[in-house]
Amino acid sequence: MRNFKIIIEYDGAAYIGWQRQKNGVSIQQLLEEAFGVITAGKVTLVGSGRTDAGVHAINQVANFRSPTMLPVERLFRGVNSILPPDIVVKKLEEVPLDFHAQRDVIGKAYVYRICNKSLRPVLGREYFWFIRYPLDLEKMRKAAQYLPGTHDFSCFCATGTDVKDRVRTITDIVIETGPDGLIEITVEARGFLKYMVRNIVGTLTEIARGKRRPEEMKEIIDSRNRNIAGATAPACGLFLKEVKY
Repeated sequence: MRNFKIIIEYDGAAYIGWQRQKNGVSIQQLLEEAFGVITAGKVTLVGSGRTDAGVHAINQVANFRSPTMLPVERLFRGVNSILPPDIVVKKLEEVPLDFHAQRDVIGKAYVYRICNKSLRPVLGREYFWFIRYPLDLEKMRKAAQYLPGTHDFSCFCATGTDVKDRVRTITDIVIETGPDGLIEITVEARGFLKYMVRNIVGTLTEIARGKRRPEEMKEIIDSRNRNIAGATAPACGLFLKEVKY
C-alpha cells in the first residue's frame, strides 16, 4: 500500500463543494473517479477540510492510499489528462503511510477578494465580490484587530450548524490591496467554522461602509449571536489559499 499527497486548484462555481454529497457533483467525487480510472481501483480521498459550494481553492490538500505500482509522474499526468478544465492537480507526491491530510493540519489561510469600484467590471466577476459603495480600509483594519486570538466565534457560524464547540483561534488577519486593485482579506486560523470567513467579511464591509463602528466588532464577538453580525459575503470571492502542516 502507498500513500499519495496531492495539491489541487479548482474553480468551485459549478460544484456543491469539496465533499461528496447526494444532491450534486463535488470536487472530491470527480477526483476520486479520475484517480480510480488511472489506478484501476477504488480511491477514497481525505481532504484537509471542506470548502462550500461556489468556493474556490488555490492550494487544497488531500491524500489517498492505493496499491498501484504506477510511477508518481504517470499518476500525475494521467489524472490531469481526464479532469475537467476547472480542476487541476498541481502537485502529487508519495508520502509516509501515516500522513493524514485532515488530522495533520496545523493551520489554514483563506483569502477573500473584493472589487470596490463605482462601475461593475465584467471580466473576472466570478472571482470577487463587487461592492460599489466606498469602503474605508482603515476602519476595516481597526475592526479586524479584535479578531486574532482564541474566541467563541458563534457570531460568525452558519445558522443551523450542529457543531457544539465553536471556539477557534485566528492567528492572523491581513487586509491589503492587491496588484490588480482588488481588496484582499487574508485570514489564518487553526480551523474554521462553516461560513466563518464569509460572515467575518460581511461584517467588516458593513463597518467599512460606516454602518457600524470598528469597536463594535468586540461586542459582536462577545455576543456569540449570529443575528448581531453582518450578512454572509458571497461564495465567489473566497479562496482556500494555503494549508499548513
